[in-house]
Amino acid sequence: MAAIARPSLTLGGAIGHVSVVLGGSGLVRLRLTRPFLSPGDMAIRDWSRRDQAVAERLRRVDNRRMDYLRLLFGALCPDQDEAEARSMLAFSLVIGHHFMAADHGERSHADVLELAVRWLLA
Repeated sequence: MAAIARPSLTLGGAIGHVSVVLGGSGLVRLRLTRPFLSPGDMAIRDWSRRDQAVAERLRRVDNRRMDYLRLLFGALCPDQDEAEARSMLAFSLVIGHHFMAADHGERSHADVLELAVRWLLA
């Protein structure tokens, strides 16, 4: 697999590695590793609903995360609106898929996540 870009950014442990790679078939793939969110991210989000100072810090971290996703998707999508929408959907997928308890028929949760990422990169 040849790499188009292998960017990574660290923000106090809150952002891990994000890479965009080009596969042998020309398929572009976004890889968001688990450290994109910190282990306590969900607790911090809950806390931020009750504490304005925490909410402001979380907003700054999330803005940096989104800026980074915009950079990655901007390299894949010439349309800024499309890059913004894909960035938001990718971030929402990373944060929200843990809360889903739905079955996916014959597919595993991991399989559906892979399908969602492929769709985001189509």
